Amino acid sequence: MANPPSTAFSVGLTGGIGCGKTTVADMFAALGASVIDTDEIAHALTAPHGAAMPALLAEFGDDFATPSGALDRARMRELVFADASARARLENILHPRIRAATQAAASIAGGAYVMFVVPLLIESGQWRERVTRVLAIDCPEHVQIARVMARNGLSETQVRAIMAAQASREQRRAAADDIIVNDDGLDALRPQVLALHAQYLRLAG
Repeated sequence: MANPPSTAFSVGLTGGIGCGKTTVADMFAALGASVIDTDEIAHALTAPHGAAMPALLAEFGDDFATPSGALDRARMRELVFADASARARLENILHPRIRAATQAAASIAGGAYVMFVVPLLIESGQWRERVTRVLAIDCPEHVQIARVMARNGLSETQVRAIMAAQASREQRRAAADDIIVNDDGLDALRPQVLALHAQYLRLAG
């Protein structure tokens, strides 16, 4: 049976695009952690009838909705890459709603400890004080690029543009309390995840 949720101990899992955050988070979830993924929350907020859609369309216009009523993510991505003020406006709408949803999910989490998956944890500057430990999923940049090109059908130039908007590999490693290296398949991942899970269970008490 899982330990009662600890309000004192939580982990913020982060990593650049293509580093394997979801794979690692799923492994921790299978071991008994309560995983709360901010990307999934953001997708729900911007889905058809999502809670953030009225504010987003009021701010950016109806052209940023798909025919189904969801956020046109490709169009928004193009805009925020070209316009820093648009990125700030988007974040001002989404971030408070994501924060509230993560807090609500954490308050009812039943796992041994809570793990927040936050792709832009380092960049946001607001998550460091909200979690006990930061776990960075790390891999060489050429591995990131190859994975994202294969997975998303993007060009190398497009992937590099996304990576350039994220914290650097060095910045993530410097900010992390713990690091998992994901450059050699699941068999190399499992022992790292098991060791950290054991450590987190001890810290969660």
